[in-house]
This record gives sequence, structure tokens and C-alpha cells, in this order.
Amino acid sequence: MKHFITVLVFALSLQTAFSQSLEGNIDNLPVKEYTINVKEITVNKVGKSVKAMSIDGTIPGTTLEFNEGEYAVIYVKNEMEVETSMHWHGLLLPNFYDGVPYLTTPPIRPGETLKYEFPIKQAGTYWYHSHTMLQEQRGVFGAFIIHPKKKESFEYDKELVLMLSDWTNENPMNVLRNLKRGNEWYGIKKGTSTPLNRVIAQGGFGAQLNFWKQRMEGADIADIYYPTFLINGENNVEYPEFKPGEKVRIRIVNGSASTSFWMTFGGEMPTLVSADGLNVVPIKKNKTFIAIAEAYDYIVTIPEEGKVEFKIVAQDGSGGTSAYLGTGNVLHAEEITRPDKIAMMKSMAKMDMKMGAPALKYRPNKDERFEMRAKYGMKMNADMDHSDMKMEDQNMSHSEMDHSTMNASEMSAMDSEPKDEMSNTKGMSSNADYNYDYLKSKEKTAFSKDIPVTEILLNLTGNMQRYIWSMNGVPLSESDNINIKGDQVTRITLNNLTMMHHPMHLHGHFFRVLNKNGAYSPLKHTVNVPPMESVTLEFYGDEYGDWIFHCHVLYHMMGGMASVLSYGTPRDPRMKDFPVSNIIEETNKFYTWGTLDVASHKSELNLVASDFRNQFNVSAEYGWNKNLEAEFTYERYLFDFLRVFGGVNVENEIDESLDEIETTAVLGVRYLTPFLFNLDVRMDSNLRPQIGISREIMIFPRTVLFGEYEYQADFGWVTDFSADENYRSETVWNVGLEYFLSRDFSLTASYDNRFGTGGGVSFRF
Repeated sequence: MKHFITVLVFALSLQTAFSQSLEGNIDNLPVKEYTINVKEITVNKVGKSVKAMSIDGTIPGTTLEFNEGEYAVIYVKNEMEVETSMHWHGLLLPNFYDGVPYLTTPPIRPGETLKYEFPIKQAGTYWYHSHTMLQEQRGVFGAFIIHPKKKESFEYDKELVLMLSDWTNENPMNVLRNLKRGNEWYGIKKGTSTPLNRVIAQGGFGAQLNFWKQRMEGADIADIYYPTFLINGENNVEYPEFKPGEKVRIRIVNGSASTSFWMTFGGEMPTLVSADGLNVVPIKKNKTFIAIAEAYDYIVTIPEEGKVEFKIVAQDGSGGTSAYLGTGNVLHAEEITRPDKIAMMKSMAKMDMKMGAPALKYRPNKDERFEMRAKYGMKMNADMDHSDMKMEDQNMSHSEMDHSTMNASEMSAMDSEPKDEMSNTKGMSSNADYNYDYLKSKEKTAFSKDIPVTEILLNLTGNMQRYIWSMNGVPLSESDNINIKGDQVTRITLNNLTMMHHPMHLHGHFFRVLNKNGAYSPLKHTVNVPPMESVTLEFYGDEYGDWIFHCHVLYHMMGGMASVLSYGTPRDPRMKDFPVSNIIEETNKFYTWGTLDVASHKSELNLVASDFRNQFNVSAEYGWNKNLEAEFTYERYLFDFLRVFGGVNVENEIDESLDEIETTAVLGVRYLTPFLFNLDVRMDSNLRPQIGISREIMIFPRTVLFGEYEYQADFGWVTDFSADENYRSETVWNVGLEYFLSRDFSLTASYDNRFGTGGGVSFRF
């Protein structure tokens, strides 16, 4: 690799020697084999027996252990009735064995066994998990430990693997469907919702108006309610075998589907020695944020008296659990207070911040990433502003951008090793709790300035109302591959324009995470990007094939926040029977849901089937006073907030009589306005214009205020009027309260100007 000048052996071994273009045990390495079985089991993790998926009948699955320099042969047998897969997270291996079904590796069909084989050319703490749908949430994951050839530079007596995870008794597909429909139940259940009465009581009404204006309900941290959090599959686990004075290497992997944790230790201050499998300059550190899919190794000394508590707390404060090392009285870990979301809203409202970047663009093929960064998010003086860049072809995809035309100031920001990288704030979080400044590589990781650099901007975008997640406003199903140039440095700026944290994982690579340590910036395989902040990473392109890059919040990945980085090499002929479209379509499935309201004055049914762009709606209202209205519509989302629709409306012509039913065609637009009002403007086949507006607000915990107003005008363009009549109108409105009893049931009370006052129940399915 003649271009390398300043890259030392450590970086070289990770970025070049690990290039996996050759398959097979060509170096005649010693072989170590495992056979693991993916099977369904019944478990009771928290008060209820439910069906789950497992590896070898346990959650987490078997810990796979290898020595650096061995040749791994792993047989994965599928004993389930559905397809599965296995991804080796953080391992550098041949593209064909990366384990993403239909992209790099065949799926493992029911009853089949797939053989994975690759040389072990690294050491450290890693893990493996299914990459099929939401199977990881159901239990298909385990630790992957590689012991080094050489003695470690730090000392320890024993080691312990701790797999962190979250657990739900719900079917994960039902969880995702519930998120897609915009149900507030999860926030209500775990006590993290911010109803209006609490907002006002804490002086946050102005901040709330600011959020509503930008089509945001409020600050968000985590989406899902979990009844328990687990360490090695248990809630509170003891390890009394560790003796006083022993130094224990704790290998911690966050295998959660959607929970990041705060980690704290009791007793003596622990020493952090490794991040994402790679050793770093040891540092005494206690309170640490571990994002989903990250791994950290600590050295913990067992005290002469008492046992050490290792405590994890979910980022939103909704729960946690502990592991205890040693015997005797507990040396308690630091308590983590629950974040104040209303205070967060007030703080954000004071910043120069623009929220609401689209997760679903009107023209997905048009490159608008720099304009998007200029318009939304935090306005940082240190950031390059590309909003005025003139493109020769505004329709080119982001993967086709030619950065050779940038001006001198832009190019200086792209030097492979900035002159003053210590002061380079690009890619560094302004919130010290979430940045990576405490991680410093033991060897230089910077690339030579002689190596060409290609820079890519990826804005992380999302829509909580419809639960769509994307990059640059383009979900995976609508995106082009991001082309990676071989023998060059690719520098990616991840600019988070959402209110959520996104732990981004690149398969098949380690990358530099630029931080205050400059040339000694750490290498990682997963990087957390905090809300409204940016992180910059870079890697040398010496691989081949296609590699997926995605958010490791499992439900965000399934919601579209993923892209494929491609070296443009021919597809493996072994994949000819496994179309890539299958994995892409996983992120854009149709989800269906419905609501049935039964009250003393009326009944109402609503059914929805929706993917990213298309939605089908069926609604029907029947009043006990014999008023009926039903409607079927198809709508097409042009972008997040605007859709066009057409359909058929049926209603009785005479009040309180079903003798005459009128059927009309309707055509119109629906728009989510600032302040979160749903606007419906339409015209029917009798040329009667109609406008409608609706809104709902959580005013108390579990209590929602809702209202709807419709006005229809008839100018006689089709309807025959009497001689003294030239205009008719109809007004329909209702207002009411809904009290959530559970995810699926509510009590309701409302007034409707057609049906009067009544109360009843609402059932969600």
C-alpha cells in the first residue's frame, strides 16, 4: 500500500491486512469449529410465558470463543419455521460471510444449515446476531470473544462477559406496528410522556409551542416500553466466584434492540481498556454511556470487603438492572437520575435550532443534502456550509458527487490529517456526556495526506408520527448505493437532524472517529450520533463488495435508516438466486391497524394499511339516530407532510333516515400543518368543496383531548337547487376526551353535532 506514509502498524493491520478478498484457509491456520442451533423456545423473563427465539436454547446464546490466528468454522442450523441469518458484528471477514441475507449471504431457510468460515485476524470483544427482520429482539444474539496472540499490556486475573439486552413480551412486529400508528401508549406506560399539564406546570408551554410549530410533539429519548432489562439474560445477577483483590476483565456488549444505557460501578474506580474490541489508552472512568451494539472492556478490582455493583440504567431512566461481583455487603454504583424531558425541550427551544427535516423527500433522487444541513439542525460556525454550492447536475445521487470541484476552503477541511486536529470540532459532540474524547488509540490511526479523500455527508432524518427513518430524507427502499472508491479515504459526516440518538454501524470495516485526540482518534465499528449533532468518521477503502451501513436501533433500521456502501465490484455469483430487493423490501412492508369505537351515541370503525408512500383508509360512522357515513380512500405521500388522495364516500342524504344513500367520488390533499393540525381539503364528484381540520393533544397523563371540524359548501354546480336557493352548506364537528386504560383499550366521551353526547370504549387492533 504505497500511499501509506504515516500510518503505523496498528492502523495498517486493521485497515489493510484485514482486507478479506480471499476466502478459505489459505494459510493453513488451526481450525476451531462450532455448531449453533437457532430455535424457538418458551421463556418467562418477566411475569409471562411467551414464545421467543434463541441460540442453542438460551438467551443470550452460546458465547463463541476463539484465539487470534485460528480459522473459524461455524455451522448455523435453522430449527425454526422461518428464515434466519447470522451477522458477526465487528468482525472483519470475507464479504460473503458477513451475514446480511440477500445482500451478502444467503438466508438460512427452515431446516437448513449454513457454514460460515473465516480467519480470525483480530482480538477483542464482539458479538453476533440475526440480521433477519426483528429476530434480534426475540433473542437471537450472543457474545463473540477473541483472545489475543500476545499478552495484553494490562493485567487481570479473570474475565467475565456481560451481554446487556432489553426485553418485551410483545411480538416485536406488533411493537413496530404500534410505533407506525403513532400510539402514545409506550410513553404513558413507562412514565416518560410529557402531557400538557406537566409542561405548563414546569413553565415549558412556550417551548412546547416551539416544538409544535416545527411539527414535533416534544423531546424524545426512547420509543418502546420494556418491562425489564437484562444482563446475561437475567434481571439482577450474582457472580460470587470472584475473590477479594482479583482483577477482573469485564467484557460488556450492548446487545439491546433499542436501548442505550448508562453504566456505573460501585467500589474502586474501574479502568476502561478497550472499545469495540480494540485496546485504547487505559483511562479511569466510571459513568459511561454505551450505545446499542457497542462494546467496552473494563478492569475491575474486587474489594477486600463487599461486592461490586455494576449497574445499567436505560437512557430514558425507565428501568435498569445490576450485576454483582464478589461477596458481602454491596458497594453501590452511582444512581443515574431520570432525564427531565421538559427541561430538555426548554433548553432546545432557546437554541438556534430548526427541527422537522423530512424523512421522506418529495424527490428522493435529487441531491439536497447540503441544503438540508443548512436549513435544519444546529447552526455551527465550524461546519462547512455547502448550501451555496453550485451543482452541474442537481439530480445526481449523493453517491455520484464529485468533490474535486470544491473550493480551497472546503478542501482544507477534507485534509486526511488536519493541521490542527486537536482543535477541530467537526464531528465532536458539544455534550461531554456523549462524545468520544475519552477514547484515545494506543497507536496513530491517521492516514497520510497523500491519500485522496472523498467526503460524504449523511443527514440522519426521521418522522416520529409515521415512524420512518432515513438518511438525507431517503429511506433504504428509495436510496442508491453509496459508491466507495478503492485505495482512497472515505470521510463520512453523520449529521443528526432528529431528536433521537442513532448508533450507526458499518459492516466489514473499522473507522476512525475524529475527536480531540487527533492522529490518535479511536477506531470503532459503531458510533453513536447524539440528537442535533454531528460526528465524523473515516476509513481507507480496501475492501470489495457491498456492505450495509445502518442505525442499530433495530426499529429505526426496519423503518428505513440504512444504506449500502458499494465498492462497485461484481456481485458474488453464489447470490444469483437471492435478490437484493428482498432485504430492501423488509424495511418497506405494509403495516395494518385499526380502531373500533363503540359509544352510546355512535360507533366508528377506522382501518389503515400503509407503507412509506402508499396508504389505504377505510372509515365508517354510524349514529344510533340513523346517520351513516363511510369512506374508502387511497393516498400517496409526496413527502412527510403532504399526500394526495382519491376515493369514494357514502352517506345518507336525509337526516335520521337510511332510505336514500348517496355515493360520490372524492379527490383532495391532506397536509400536516405546523402545530400538528391535520388538514383535509377535497372536492367530490358533485363539485362540492370541503375543508376539514383535526387535532389531538395529551392534556393529562393517559388523557387525550381531540376535536374535528368539517365544512362543506354546495354552489349548485351539479346539484339542482330550487329557484330561491343558490347555496347550501353542511358543518360537522365533534370534541371529546379519551382515557387510555392499556395499549389496546380506552374510555371515551364526546359530543358530535350530528349524534349528540355519549360515552363508550375504544378498541385498537
